[in-house]
Order: sequence, then C-alpha cells, then structure tokens
Amino acid sequence: MNLPNLLSLARILMVPILVVVLMTKVTNHEVIGVVVFWAASITDWLDGYLARRWKQVTTLGKLLDPLADKLLVAGALISLVELNLAPAWMTFIILAREFAVTGLRGIASEEGLTIPAGTVGKWKMGFQVAAISCLILGPRLDYWLYEWTHKEIFRFFIQLNRPYTFFWGMGVLLLWAALILAVWSAVSYFHAFWKVVGPRIMAEDGNLTGKQKGDPE
Repeated sequence: MNLPNLLSLARILMVPILVVVLMTKVTNHEVIGVVVFWAASITDWLDGYLARRWKQVTTLGKLLDPLADKLLVAGALISLVELNLAPAWMTFIILAREFAVTGLRGIASEEGLTIPAGTVGKWKMGFQVAAISCLILGPRLDYWLYEWTHKEIFRFFIQLNRPYTFFWGMGVLLLWAALILAVWSAVSYFHAFWKVVGPRIMAEDGNLTGKQKGDPE
C-alpha cells in the first residue's frame, strides 16, 4: 500500500476519533475536534497531490479517497446535529447528495465510464470544511469574544437561538452555501451522467439493462 492510500486510510481512522471527541465533550473538545478535522482535511488534499505527483493513482485509492471524504463529512455533520449545532434537514440533504452521486458513479463504473468531479463539487467540499470548522469551534470563539467584550455586540449579525451567534452563525451561513453547491453539483453530475449513460439506458444496451448488443430479443 503506497503513501497516498495510507493517508486516505488514516483519514478514515480519524473519523471515529472526531466523533468521540465531539460527542463525549472532553475538555476543550471544540479545539481538539477542529484540529482533528483539519488534520483529516489536509490528508484529503495531500493524498491526491502525492498520488498524481508520484504517479501512484491506484484502483484502491480511487475507492478509499471518496469513501474517506464522505465518512469525514458524515461523521462531523451527524455529530453537530446531535449537539444541536447543525440543522438536521440540511445535513440530510447534503448526505443524500453524497449517496446519490456515489450510486451514479458506481453505475457509470459498471459501464466502464469515468465521470470526473466538476469544479462546483470541489467548491462544495471547500465550503463544507469551512462550515464544519465554524460550527465546531464557533460556540467557543463566540464565548471567548463575549468574555472579552462583555457585550452581545455580534447578535445583530444573524438572529439564531443562541446568546452569542457571530462565528456559529457564520458556520450556518457557510453550510447554506455548501448545501446550494451540493444540490447544484448533484444536478450537474446527473446531467453529465445522463449525457453519457442515458443513451445506453434508452437503447436497453449494456450492463444496466442486462442486455448486450447482438443479444436476441
């Protein structure tokens, strides 16, 4: 197993650590949680960079990398929902998008096709990382800010059901952006998928229908 694949595997192993830190609320769990999340997010960039630079792109890596990404985002968002820091319905839509696109990728792969991730999908991941970071660390930053100023001077920014809402509110706004990009990228991916695979489905040809060209009717 090469280094990029080991980094993807390490990212998967970081997910339960992140969930345990957030859910057990150990001392300074927000700071520890965001550090673990950032470390995992850095491996997401690093494994792809090294795999391309060292020409070590493997079938295992193509499986582990997106799986690790989805587990990291799912583990973080579900934990934040449980902590009442992220809206459950937004988390559901984001995770449903991930499962749907994964399913489409699997179908395309069965047909021997590869549909690359678009630019919108990459922006979506970036906003997800920023949103989750703010949602994890936001309440602690807001508390420190209140202790420093002794005023709820940031409450005007966004009206949410919390006494100090600036950084946590920014996390919610970033999650909205991630949600919009997730839906947009899902629609774009489905369009690209149908453009490539759709004609085969309509012609009842290929592995999807269980029929091949030349098969008797």
